[in-house]
Amino acid sequence: MNDTAHIVGWGHTPFGKHDNIDLEQLIRDAVQPALDSAGLAPEDIEGIFLGHFNAGFVGQDFTAALPAVAMPEFRHTPSVRTENACATGSAAIWAALDAMGSGRMKRTLVIGMERMNGLRTPEVAATLIKCAYVAEEGADPAGFAGIFGGIATRYFQRFGDQSDALAAIAAKNHSNGMHNPYAHMRRDFGFDFCRHPSDKNPFVSGPLKRSDCSLVSDGAAAMVLSNEPVSGARVLPVRWRSRTQVNDFLPMSRRDPTRLVGARMAWQKGLADAGATLDDLSFVETHDCFTIAELLAYEAMGLAPYGEGARVILDGVSARDGALPINLSGGLKSKGHPIGATGVSQHVMACMQLSGTAGGMQVADARMGAVFNMGGSGVANYLSVLQPA
Repeated sequence: MNDTAHIVGWGHTPFGKHDNIDLEQLIRDAVQPALDSAGLAPEDIEGIFLGHFNAGFVGQDFTAALPAVAMPEFRHTPSVRTENACATGSAAIWAALDAMGSGRMKRTLVIGMERMNGLRTPEVAATLIKCAYVAEEGADPAGFAGIFGGIATRYFQRFGDQSDALAAIAAKNHSNGMHNPYAHMRRDFGFDFCRHPSDKNPFVSGPLKRSDCSLVSDGAAAMVLSNEPVSGARVLPVRWRSRTQVNDFLPMSRRDPTRLVGARMAWQKGLADAGATLDDLSFVETHDCFTIAELLAYEAMGLAPYGEGARVILDGVSARDGALPINLSGGLKSKGHPIGATGVSQHVMACMQLSGTAGGMQVADARMGAVFNMGGSGVANYLSVLQPA
């Protein structure tokens, strides 16, 4: 690939329910640490790329203009907003990389953010369902939990009850999230709680229980990208070996939603472009909006054949001490899933691993990692293969 951009700084707010924090504060809390770690000031940034899904979570549109409200030094800095469902943050990263690859900009700031908790639960569901094909799928009262509950139901019908695997994925990610200071829910629930329905863990849709669903979260993450070395940076830079986007049909009626074909193609192309295999990866941060999504991701990345993804978690392959640790950050399941922030957050988590600054999340000798971020039910598929610069 021709991109010369490096990630030279990053910032991340705690994810959670932030009743008294507005979007401007989220921006400041993510951007200032990103600038500080890069050793740069606002005037060094030539363009801002903001990932913000919104779709009714907050009343403010035109949020590309908010960085300058949050930090007046950005008053005259070009700024645009991207939206691509749950892959909104990755879309913002790609837009920044494209601007830099064209030669138009040398240093950019990428921000991903979302504030979701201003709405009641039914309103959240009604907002998220807009990421589906509304003409055919928009009436599901459970929102996107209903979409993935339906996918899990079809998978179970085809391959048998996978409840043990889904519970093991949930338990793994919550255990990993205990080590992430930014995680929304730092609580180790254990396999038994995640496996068995209860008053505190009821079924939500199909075979999916509450413990199978990512959290409704507020938060932001930011990265500084540079085409040139930054002498004052306080973190080790990270670069892309490859970056890939592959799309698929939005209507699930036009494809088999139990097969993440677009994701599979992204993984095949991304690894080939990087000149790497799964064996070269030290870790993966993958999109687990629901536990069934992580199971399907195992198959998409080639860890198991179609229908056999359960083996990956049940055999310990994706465990913290497994052959390929997956979601050491706790994933969306524990870390949280503020829609527009997720893709940027995943890249920040990978940068922390590759720079040796992940603290309790750190995997030993991290030399190469991958980030997979998915918009919709396997529709917009983004893969980054990253390594220390």
